[in-house]
Amino acid sequence: MDHLFLMSGKILPTDYVSFTFFIGTMAMMAAAVFFFMEVGNTSKEWRTSVLVSGIITFIAAVHYYYMREYYANYSESPTFFRYVDWLLTVPLMCVEFYLITKKAGAKSSLLWKMILASVVMLVTGYWGEAVAPANATLWGTLSAIAYFYIVYEIWLGDVKKLATSAGSAVASANSALGWFVLVGWAIYPLGYLIGTAEGQWYASFANIGIKMDIVYNIADAINKIGFGLVIYSLSRKAA
Repeated sequence: MDHLFLMSGKILPTDYVSFTFFIGTMAMMAAAVFFFMEVGNTSKEWRTSVLVSGIITFIAAVHYYYMREYYANYSESPTFFRYVDWLLTVPLMCVEFYLITKKAGAKSSLLWKMILASVVMLVTGYWGEAVAPANATLWGTLSAIAYFYIVYEIWLGDVKKLATSAGSAVASANSALGWFVLVGWAIYPLGYLIGTAEGQWYASFANIGIKMDIVYNIADAINKIGFGLVIYSLSRKAA
């Protein structure tokens, strides 16, 4: 029996996928409420950044509610809902880099480059995983190029330079957010490899028997809430 949901809707103690869907929903809803309530207690300079953190976690909480229900009804990974969530929240996470460096001279061109790269990363990832899995290597490569462009901008490119010139508080926040992107977001390419392994050259090492929904759920909560907490901390240090 691949899933552990009973007909009554009761969740068994060993149904860790359902458990993490529920925890993810509640954790991100709680984070959204916290960030929204703190907007009024935040200096005007950082108010938009904290508001965006609340929007990110709120969008994720709503999608997790539907993903939890989808998994309960069909016992399969809610790939479509997950990518819709990412398509909305990941570009907003990239917007945060523009917002924290705006005072140092970040231009709208940087904002749109980061947004475009994130959209390309996600659209090509979805296409390779859900629409054209036979060409998963090609689409995954395009997605990876966009991902590494974002990493480059944060660690070596314009975002890094602007954050450094903005002062130690912004530089430290950019570094912390950069680690979320470099390490935290790395779980998503791993999930892509596992989800598209069948018939691909990497099938032998990607088929490792991990339930990626559990990993995704934990990683999403850590990445999105963690992103917001870094921004919130910056709004207090640099106020």
